[in-house]
Amino acid sequence: MGQAAEDPRAAVAEAQKPAESTATTKAKEDLPPLSDHDFRIYNQLAERMDSFHNYFRQSWTILWSACTSSPSPSSSSTPVDTDELLYTGLSLASHLSAHHSIEETYFFPRLAARMPEFDPRSGPMVEQHAAIHAGLDDFEAYLRRCQRGDEEFDLAKLRDRMEGWGAVLWAHLDEEVRALGAENMRRYWTKDEIMRLRM
Repeated sequence: MGQAAEDPRAAVAEAQKPAESTATTKAKEDLPPLSDHDFRIYNQLAERMDSFHNYFRQSWTILWSACTSSPSPSSSSTPVDTDELLYTGLSLASHLSAHHSIEETYFFPRLAARMPEFDPRSGPMVEQHAAIHAGLDDFEAYLRRCQRGDEEFDLAKLRDRMEGWGAVLWAHLDEEVRALGAENMRRYWTKDEIMRLRM
């Protein structure tokens, strides 16, 4: 009996999880439990980031669902709303590019002063951005050609342009929120400093 195929997004996400050193694990164990009030303070950036990321997750899911559950537009008895998919895809590309640009220009440099995961030279958050944009740029260029009428929109081609960077996108959306979560942030910042950090 064959095994079910593994979800490539899950495999990539698992492989990209940062390994915790014994020292890091020990440091976490030594910290006292947070009160509910303090947890909310330390977790506020993660909650804000997760709300941004939910938009990206929803947009991706709309596009991916269309690519994986609908026949091609030319053979479908129920036509796919190509204009809506083009709008959703181009909005995703535009908002994701702007979001990453703002993070790398204003937000990550402040965090990188204490948090190695945001280091602009070797931090995994910035490396994930680069991996995402390696596929996102081609994805956006394809949608723009379709919007202009230079190329016919095809769900199979859209899927091909999503597969290469989808796993790293989903891993990044989760890992960045985890990095900004209360248990990690309290290792680097005081409550007063957290309240002054703005996104």
